[in-house]
Amino acid sequence: MHLGATLRLLRVDAGLSLRDLARRIGVSSAYLSRVENGVDAPPTVERLTAIARELDVPPALLMDVANRVSPYVAEYLEDVPGSGTLFLELARRRLTGAQLARVRDFLDAEFPVRGGTHGDAPVPALAPLLAPERVVLQVSCGGWEDVLDVVAGRLAAALPGVDTARLVEGLSKLDDLSSCAVGGGVAVPHVFLPGVPSVVALVTLAKGLKVDTPDGRPLRLVVAAVDGERGRVRLIRMAHVARLAARGLAERLDEARQPAQVLAALEELEALR
Repeated sequence: MHLGATLRLLRVDAGLSLRDLARRIGVSSAYLSRVENGVDAPPTVERLTAIARELDVPPALLMDVANRVSPYVAEYLEDVPGSGTLFLELARRRLTGAQLARVRDFLDAEFPVRGGTHGDAPVPALAPLLAPERVVLQVSCGGWEDVLDVVAGRLAAALPGVDTARLVEGLSKLDDLSSCAVGGGVAVPHVFLPGVPSVVALVTLAKGLKVDTPDGRPLRLVVAAVDGERGRVRLIRMAHVARLAARGLAERLDEARQPAQVLAALEELEALR
């Protein structure tokens, strides 16, 4: 997974320059540029936490994208050695997302979290923003422009008064500022249109599209969004999609042939949030 592409996408959308973010977290612009371009290894947990704070997104999202273990987990394993056995039992049983959601519901009922959740904000689910008519499967596209036409058409249909050409222009403009490919065969084009509701469209491609991606993998899945407000919810959603991409979202949805299968798979994956 390419953490750097996600960091650059979030930074640009948050309106921060490379120099601004580097200064805020106490590193050089050259170092942060190397991270964003995949030259240097992912930052330490401490630096990822600092970056998340400046971008106003939950640190756990960035740690998941970077495949880093949350310090809360590491501390708990050290303080309560027996907890490792429970993690092992979960792994041995290979619980699905839906089954893990049931375990979490039990924990919430029997052992509610007290005193907050270390500052992590709730992550808005992706599935509720989708609808079957905005899920297009196994599309054949000759290039990135064709992909944008498809997603813009589905998004425009859900937004009265917004035409497809306007959406294509907005999606293309933002992609020119920072590539919306986050790795794992996934891209997250997005556009800001003041006053409109948040709407998402999802497209899987019949054949991997060879475009510029941070990890060199062909593009297989596009999750496009329109938002009427800027801010942390929008950034958190993009980071969330990047986390799902790191968990194999493109491969999981590649076999789907009906929109209902996509929505069910998303709900299961999002149960692991």
